[in-house]
Parts: sequence; structure tokens; C-alpha cells
Amino acid sequence: MLETSANSHFEQNYQSHLKHLKLKGLQPKTIDAYSRAARRVGDRFDKQIDNLSESQLTDYFSELVAPHSWSTVKLDLYGLQFYYAHVLRKPWVASGFIKPPKSQCLPDIVTIAQVRRIFAITRVLSYRVFFFTFFSLGLRLGEGLRLQVGDIDAARGRRRHAIGQPASCVRYVVTGHEKNA
Repeated sequence: MLETSANSHFEQNYQSHLKHLKLKGLQPKTIDAYSRAARRVGDRFDKQIDNLSESQLTDYFSELVAPHSWSTVKLDLYGLQFYYAHVLRKPWVASGFIKPPKSQCLPDIVTIAQVRRIFAITRVLSYRVFFFTFFSLGLRLGEGLRLQVGDIDAARGRRRHAIGQPASCVRYVVTGHEKNA
């Protein structure tokens, strides 16, 4: 009888959770993730998630981080925090106890050999000109896509650095092909 009571209580709160997620205007993917979090935590604690201790949460998230990405762990955390705040109207019991590792991704750097291959297989002349300009000026992708003829000062061998930015943010940098005076 207790198990049935816990299941029905959880189901009522879960339905309320879904309503709150929709009423707060969250995106469908966020609603899916936060509702999945409530179900996953409910399954782990036999549908009795209204009074979880910091110790229980620590155990749960420690177990979750092994088979799942940090992104999943964070979504479960945010989903459960939402559940506590909007369905139970209780303060969150374990603030700041999850800190995912900070990762820095280095940008992909194309080697000279790779650039030569790109030039060799590109048959359309205008594409070759774009790639040559893009790589020889050392542009980021967004900068290359916004590049305009006026951004290049061929006479002085310089290019406009703040491509797509207002004039107050602009500076010119040497392209490496500066003419000798």
C-alpha cells in the first residue's frame, strides 16, 4: 500500500512538474531533459524524492557521472532544482556541490599541407580565391564569412581587424604581404 501511495504521490507531482515546465516557457528539449531528470531520480529513490538529503544527492550524482556526460549530470541537477523550487516549493538542499571540470578546446589549426590539399581539390575559382584569402589572412570562420572587399587594404598590405564591428572597434593589422617602401 505504501508503494502505491508513493507512486501516486510521485505521479501527481510529476504531472505538476510538467505543467510548471510548460508554464515557465521552457524549450521542448529543456522540458524533456528536466522531466527525464525527475523520472530518473524517482526511479533511483523508489519515487520518494520530496525529502532527499545532501548525502543521497551526492551518492546519486556520483553514480550518474560515471556512465553519463557532465552535460547530463547538469541537466539532472537543474531539473531536480526546478522540481524542488516550483513543485515542492522547498529550498534546494545542496547548493554548489557539483562543479563540472572546465575544459578548454583548442581551435583546429589547419596545416600547410592540408591547406594545399584544399586548394588542389577546389575547382571553382571563386572558392579557391575565398580559401586563399581566408587562410592567408588567418581569419576565423565567422570573420571569413563576413569579409568584404573594403576590409582589405592591398596597397598597404593590411586588413581590417574587427570585421563586422563598428568603426570605433576597428584596427588594421599587417597581412604579411606589406609592400616595402
